[in-house]
Amino acid sequence: MPRSKMKINRRKKILPWWVSALICTAVVLGLFALFGVPMGLSNMFSTLMNTAFDILVNTCLYIMAIAVLMGALSAIFTEFGVVRLLNKILSPLMKPVYDLPGAAALGVVTTYLSDNPAILSLADDRGFKAFFKRYQLPALTNIGTSFGMGLIVTTYMLGQEGAAKTGLLPAVLIGNLAAVLGSVVSTRIMLAFTKKIFGKEAPAVEEAESFGHSARHESENTLGMRIMNSLLEGGKSGVQLGLGIIPGVVIICTLVMMLTNSAPEAGYTGAAYEGIGLLPVLADKINFILKPLFGFASSGGVSVPITALGSAGAAMGLVPNLLSNGLANAHDVAVFTAMCMCWSGYLSTHVSMMDSLGFKYLTGKAILSHTIGGLFAGVAANWLYRLAALIFALA
Repeated sequence: MPRSKMKINRRKKILPWWVSALICTAVVLGLFALFGVPMGLSNMFSTLMNTAFDILVNTCLYIMAIAVLMGALSAIFTEFGVVRLLNKILSPLMKPVYDLPGAAALGVVTTYLSDNPAILSLADDRGFKAFFKRYQLPALTNIGTSFGMGLIVTTYMLGQEGAAKTGLLPAVLIGNLAAVLGSVVSTRIMLAFTKKIFGKEAPAVEEAESFGHSARHESENTLGMRIMNSLLEGGKSGVQLGLGIIPGVVIICTLVMMLTNSAPEAGYTGAAYEGIGLLPVLADKINFILKPLFGFASSGGVSVPITALGSAGAAMGLVPNLLSNGLANAHDVAVFTAMCMCWSGYLSTHVSMMDSLGFKYLTGKAILSHTIGGLFAGVAANWLYRLAALIFALA
């Protein structure tokens, strides 16, 4: 590998231990003050624990179940050559658009039908990784997240036609198209970073495993045994991945939710998902910038993409009230769809996903790339809807 492509270890100046201790103490106390002053210490700790527990039970175990099923499915697809077939058929499309092999399209499908971490089960399969170069693997986080919960977001938005009092199919379709454009931007930016680090030639795995029959299958050559072994081995890898992402999801998602959500009308009770509403307030301060970019009907619309940073599900829950109160319209639904689908809670999952892929040190670059991609998706949805409204006289 050329010297310019190699990571060079440099001696870093290390702060004295007592300086680090003081800085750490100041940051922790600052966080306690940020949440504790408005919420009260008792409510803060209660909300912290209740939110973390709810995320563990209802989100992490759900993600683990997805990882088990997708792991089994990916093992079956690898065993019987489906991944290889997809790579051959879709490479002419995926390579020029995303600079990824055709096999990456399988990750797009699985995440669109389920959630962001579904792509991890594929990436854990050596047969799947054999189609990739090393610089392409970290970008699986970006392309997988861009399509995560796509089907759920799409069907949910379509179900809001009653609250919007108008048809939302054109808006939702435009939102999906804009999310695809955002995924291209996010993935391409990430690949620009990784090419400089790894170069373009290093393989993702040292030796590409053979597809279909392997030495193990010479002695286990019955169809039933091949199916059962693939399902069980793939499911086992899904369990391991599910356990691996729990710390990142619980810690990051809890923090983001408490920064995003506001106090209930009756005041703080210490229940799960209460918060100080800081992120929406900050977003409202720059609404003069957001308005021309996203074209929201009201400043309240910005709360949806801000919430989508931490949870697409929580963001979708805000939409019915906005539509019913006249604070959002069909145009906004297009932008909501694009940004909820493209971002789909990436601040909550990117850290754990990059850790599972073995590229934790590139998490910052993945988050930066995806932030830009999601913003691009929202801007694209705004102007695509305006263009469609002029051509087709949409509401």
